[in-house]
Amino acid sequence: MLKTKVTEMLNLKYPIFAGNMMNVTNPEFAAACSNAGALGILASVMYRKPEPLRKAINQLQALTDKPFAVNVNLFPMLMPVKQIDLVKVMIEEGVKIIETSGHKAPEKYVPLFKENNVTWIHKCAGIRYALTAEKLGADIVEVVGYENGGATGRFDIGTMVLTPASVDALKIPIVAGGGIADGRGVVAVLSLGAQAALIGSRLLLTKECPIHENLKNALLKAGIYDTCLVMKSVNATHRVWTNKAAQKVLELEKAGKQNEVFNAAAGTKTKEMYDEGNIDAGIISCSQSIGLANDIPTVKEYFDRIMKEAEEIIQKLNS
Repeated sequence: MLKTKVTEMLNLKYPIFAGNMMNVTNPEFAAACSNAGALGILASVMYRKPEPLRKAINQLQALTDKPFAVNVNLFPMLMPVKQIDLVKVMIEEGVKIIETSGHKAPEKYVPLFKENNVTWIHKCAGIRYALTAEKLGADIVEVVGYENGGATGRFDIGTMVLTPASVDALKIPIVAGGGIADGRGVVAVLSLGAQAALIGSRLLLTKECPIHENLKNALLKAGIYDTCLVMKSVNATHRVWTNKAAQKVLELEKAGKQNEVFNAAAGTKTKEMYDEGNIDAGIISCSQSIGLANDIPTVKEYFDRIMKEAEEIIQKLNS
């Protein structure tokens, strides 16, 4: 069994974080990931108001006795939520691991985290942001490279470079993500100095993932070239699966119609993909690693398999 600083800090079976994904990592899916040995992470922003979030946290607590985190999304939104109210609910309900993600570290929330013995994890896509989070008191920092699905940051640095550079720059443990889909990826980031691997897009292709089978089957056919970068013109670059909606967004950007881009990329359209199976309704964040996926296992089967593969690789290298 692979033990690291992060598995010991968080009492995890495996050095894996199951990436927070909007409208995907609900209580059932986050619990499935935690019960399978990883750190499941609930997406708080999909609940928007305190009481629905409270209900979701309570549901998650009822579904697992293993460690889990709740994410606070600090990226710009068309319809912003009052994040402080959501954070207070997390504290009230005894959440002990909180992940924040966004361009800036949440300085105003840090006293709440510290006063309530919360382990604070900050996710970002650049060393500058990671250093700021460390200075503010983050316990762990996640860094995500350019291969990552969703927000890719502003610096276009790949996981193979960003991970060791972050490890060299920071004193606190690093978790690395971006393009990880199997045991080889887990070993790679651990060998670069990370204390755990962050896996997101590959989890879309698991049995418990709450997205429509039409979308799962379409993603299963995707290759490593089937992602693109959208919304760069509005300073919100995201890597997404290349479908008709993504191509439409790129056309709008090329035509200089930035005011129409956010509407074309709206989360409500993505939710339609998840719920109704219309695979071209909207855009979906997707890592290049989707091209390495060739089946749809249960979450437990997937984590057990990649960790067995990781341990076999390490044994082989040691011999």
